[in-house]
Amino acid sequence: MPGVPPRLLDVDVLAEVIRSGLVESRHRGVAVGVDPSGEVVWSMGDPGTVVFPRSANKPIQALGMLRAGLPLDGRLLALASASHSGEPFHLDAVREILALAGLEESALQTPPSYPLDPHEHAELLRGGGGRAPILMDCSGKHAAMLLTCVVNDWPTSTYLDVEHPLQLAITRTFTELTDGPPAVVGVDGCGAPLLATSLQQLARAIGRIVQEPEGSSGARLVEAMRAHPEYVSGTRRAELQLMRAVPELVAKSGAESVYVVGLPDGSAYALKIEDGAERPLYAVMNRALELAGIDAPLLRERPVVLGGGKQVGELRTTF
Repeated sequence: MPGVPPRLLDVDVLAEVIRSGLVESRHRGVAVGVDPSGEVVWSMGDPGTVVFPRSANKPIQALGMLRAGLPLDGRLLALASASHSGEPFHLDAVREILALAGLEESALQTPPSYPLDPHEHAELLRGGGGRAPILMDCSGKHAAMLLTCVVNDWPTSTYLDVEHPLQLAITRTFTELTDGPPAVVGVDGCGAPLLATSLQQLARAIGRIVQEPEGSSGARLVEAMRAHPEYVSGTRRAELQLMRAVPELVAKSGAESVYVVGLPDGSAYALKIEDGAERPLYAVMNRALELAGIDAPLLRERPVVLGGGKQVGELRTTF
């Protein structure tokens, strides 16, 4: 029908919520695994399903900035690929990147936000604080974008414009890694251009980054993410737990329940939960990694369903 937006059509039930023996809810979605060459080795639903990866694109964006001259390594580079929790060490690192660029917090064009982490959010409110651009979980990426502009003598006031040299450089890297231009260009929650691709191509892109040779920009990025997973997410986040449980793995989630994981051999997994709920996201990815032969106690954890404060059921995967 004219005017009706496209939607996910070929989806499978990936997880069920069981309460007192009854299936109470189901979460549908698409999940795909690719081998080091990028070919599909496993899938639930259509691997060609096009999605907005949201923040799962951040490693690709960070690589595009590195190729354009971003002079970061280590924890600050990890933060450039992050959806941070707004913990004090995250905010200090954002300020460090801005200082390298000779800029103040006012240069950030992230929307004023509260910290992503509920504990930090509550602490801020107890202290009488409010929303601020630096608290937005994408402020590390935005600070890195600004620094990339400064080292290239590109304008900083328009760094989010889709035709800005910075965004064109990022799009070139995205196009190379996903084997084609973005299927759709939208606007992310942070205001940056949002590049859509299929789940297979998202997994392929992350697998390619993991396989970049020693000394390359991709290797620098992967090393930073692996060495500083608390900067990629936060100290209370599932991504941190997974990256610590499997140290050679890189993981990045995105809003509306997207998740991508790259394994040391260059194979990768990506998934999208159709309804955007985060509840099944990590259990589904953990099950996919189990099928890939990854052995870690964390992968066997499943969310519990409570009744009267006691467990009366569970969220279980269907594959």
